[in-house]
Amino acid sequence: MAGSAAPLIHPSRIVNRWAQLVAGIFAMMAIANLQYAWTLFTKPIQAHLHVTLVNVQWTIALFIGLETWLVPFEGYLVDRIGPRFMLGFGAVMVGLGWMGSGWAESLPALYFWYGLAGIGAGVVYGGTIGNALKWFPDHRGLCVGLTAGAYGIGTALSVAPIDKMIKATGYQHTFITWGLVQGFVVMAAALFLAKPPAGWTPPGWKEKEAAIKARVNTSTVDMTPMEMLQHPSFYVVYLMMTMLAFGGIVVTVQLSPMAVSYHVDKVIVAFGLSALVLAIEIDRILNGLTRPFWGWVSDHIGRENALFISFILEAAAVFALLQLISHPIWFVVLSGLCFFAWGNIYSLFPSITADLYGKKWATTNYGIVYTAKGMATLFAAPGAAWLFEKTGSWTKVFWAMIICDLVAAFMALLWLKPLAARTVRAAEGGAPVVNVKAPAKVRGIA
Repeated sequence: MAGSAAPLIHPSRIVNRWAQLVAGIFAMMAIANLQYAWTLFTKPIQAHLHVTLVNVQWTIALFIGLETWLVPFEGYLVDRIGPRFMLGFGAVMVGLGWMGSGWAESLPALYFWYGLAGIGAGVVYGGTIGNALKWFPDHRGLCVGLTAGAYGIGTALSVAPIDKMIKATGYQHTFITWGLVQGFVVMAAALFLAKPPAGWTPPGWKEKEAAIKARVNTSTVDMTPMEMLQHPSFYVVYLMMTMLAFGGIVVTVQLSPMAVSYHVDKVIVAFGLSALVLAIEIDRILNGLTRPFWGWVSDHIGRENALFISFILEAAAVFALLQLISHPIWFVVLSGLCFFAWGNIYSLFPSITADLYGKKWATTNYGIVYTAKGMATLFAAPGAAWLFEKTGSWTKVFWAMIICDLVAAFMALLWLKPLAARTVRAAEGGAPVVNVKAPAKVRGIA
C-alpha cells in the first residue's frame, strides 16, 4: 500500500525537477514572515493587548511548536500522497492564520490563529524540504540549502514594507494584508509540485553515486521512521539540532527586545534605517545565503566537518556580540554573522537525515528530526524572555548559546561522524533494497 498513491499524478504531467525546486523556493519565501518578521510585532501587540513580553512570546513558541511537532504526521501524508494537495492545504492555513491574528483582540485568540499558521507553515516547510531531498540526491546539500535558504531570506524583501505598514496602519491591518498575499503565493507554488515515481534516479546517477559516498556518509537503504528510531545516530542528531536551534531562535525572536534593552533599536545607521531594521534585513539575507553555501560545502567536505567549522564560528560571533552589542554598527554586523553561522542547520540536518536513513520516507524522517526546533523554542522564546525578566540582563542567555554551540560542534566531529559511518555500514550490511525501475520518460527528468 505504500506506493498506492503514486499514480495520482501521471509521469507525463510531472514538472521538471528544477522548476519544482524554484516553486518550493517561492513557497518557502512566502511563509518566512511568520517566523522571521515576528519580532516586529511583539511590541505593538504588547501595547494593544496590555500584556507582558513573556505572554506575547508564548505565541511564537506555540507557532514553532505546532510548525515542528506536527511535521512527522504531515510529512507522512506528503510521502504517501505527494506535496501538491498538502501544500494547498498549508496555503489556506497560512493565510487564515495571519489574517485571524489581525482580527484577534485577546491572547487566547492570538494563540489560536497564530497556531493555525504554524500548522500551515509546517506543511509547507516539511513538504518543500522533503521534495528537494527526493529529487536531488546528486546535489542534496545545495538544493535543500536553497529551499531552506528561501525560508531564511524571504523576509529580507518584506521586512521594511512590513515595518512601515505596522507604523502607518497598525499591526492588525498588516497581519490581514500580508496573510492574504502569503496564502496566495503558497497556493500557486503548490500546483507545480509532485513526488518522484518509485525507483526514479537522476541522469548519470550511477557515475555520481560512488563519488558522493566517498565524501559523505550515505546509505542506499530506505528506512521507515521506526527503523530510524532504532539507530543511536538519530538521538545524537536530535540532541545536536536541539542545542544548535536554541541559539538561532533566541536571536530570531528576541532581537527586537535585545535592541531595546541595549538602546540601539531606534539609532539610524544607514540608508535611513534604524540599527534594528537594518540588522533584520541583513540577518535575513545572510540566514538565507548560509543554507545553500554550507549545504554546498558539506557536499564536498562532509556534513559533520561543515557543522564543526560553522559552529565554532557561531560561538565566536555570539561571544563578540555579547561584548559589543551596545554599539549600533557592531549590533548589525555581528547579529548578521550569527545568522550566517547558524542558519545552515536547516540544510545540513535534513541532508544528514536523508543520507543516513534514505529518501523514500525522507519527509517523515526529517519531520521527526525537525521537532527538535520546537523543543529548542521552549527555551529560546518564553524561556529566554523569563531569564531576562528575572535577571534584567541578556548575558546568561548569551553564555547558554555559546556553550551549546561549542558542545555541539565537537559532538559533530568526535561523536556523530564515526557513529554516522557505523550507521551506514550497518544499513548496507542488511537486507538489499529493491529498486523498482521507473518508466523511461520519467527517468530522463533532469
